[in-house]
Amino acid sequence: MGEPLNRVVQLSKYGGPECLRIVELPTPTADAGEVRVRLLASSINYTETLIRRHLYPQTAAYRVPFVMGYDIVGEIDEIGPGVSGFAIGDRVADMTVTGSNAAYRVLKANDLTHVPADVDPAEAATLILSWTTAYQMLHRSGRAARGQRVLMHGAGGAVGQALLSLAKLAGIEAWGAAHGRYAALICELGGHPIDYDKEDFARVLPGGFDIVFDGIGEDAYRHSFAALKPGGLLVAIGYSAGAEAKQGMLRALANIARMYLWGLMPRGKRTRFYSINAMRARHPEWFKQDLGYLFQLLSERRISPSVARRISFDEVPEAHRQLEAGGLQGKIVLCPKERE
Repeated sequence: MGEPLNRVVQLSKYGGPECLRIVELPTPTADAGEVRVRLLASSINYTETLIRRHLYPQTAAYRVPFVMGYDIVGEIDEIGPGVSGFAIGDRVADMTVTGSNAAYRVLKANDLTHVPADVDPAEAATLILSWTTAYQMLHRSGRAARGQRVLMHGAGGAVGQALLSLAKLAGIEAWGAAHGRYAALICELGGHPIDYDKEDFARVLPGGFDIVFDGIGEDAYRHSFAALKPGGLLVAIGYSAGAEAKQGMLRALANIARMYLWGLMPRGKRTRFYSINAMRARHPEWFKQDLGYLFQLLSERRISPSVARRISFDEVPEAHRQLEAGGLQGKIVLCPKERE
């Protein structure tokens, strides 16, 4: 008998969740420098709804159909020639952007981070994109120091929740801006809640914030820039407001360019755009180091990532609908062996 077929979530065309198809493809084999993993967990991220809608710059040139899946925790079941440091049965993780909503996936051995055997694969998967993004924004891009005051927009989302938790761990005072229903959660994570519907975040802290992390990009980041103290830093990480308003990608990129121009004005304030993929390309060793540190924190139970639901392949389209509707307080994670 040959290899089993590989069940995957495939994007048949750009558009809504109905464009996602569950199909069976030939199972890949590991080539030189590669390993094949059996999927244990792959988190479903809001970023993937942008990929699906053709609003994500990094995948804008991709031609459909292709397999979805931004990250993966898997168990090695095949090792290609020339690979050392890994064994059959090892648990590993990688951030792939696409291709990991699949029962089997081939990965480059040099890109992998070991996953401790004592951690839950679903919890580990939540760390790959959202928590590593939060950690690198806080410590690599923002270089936040103990005692500083920072503001996180969209604090009820996955990255926001992670940043509040990591800020508390590092002795950084954090405010979380979100809609009022997230206030209790923000307090639980150690942050000070700011209700978008009732408060002007630019006036909450007299003198302004040391750092503002903005993953929304509303009004081309103008209001976030105003919330900074002199010499403060705006770290922009996305443009979900533009995506929700169905603005085109060129408009979103123009807003980012405008943010950089504001940073050149003589106000003593600075701007920086953070991309986890761009930082990984420049500093691949940082990505593995930071993700490995987060896995260590998880193993020691010093952090507690939230898994809202564990789903099967057939439930992925509905998970995209739930992400776009908002209101989730944890990650949806594809865990096929648990659910099928």
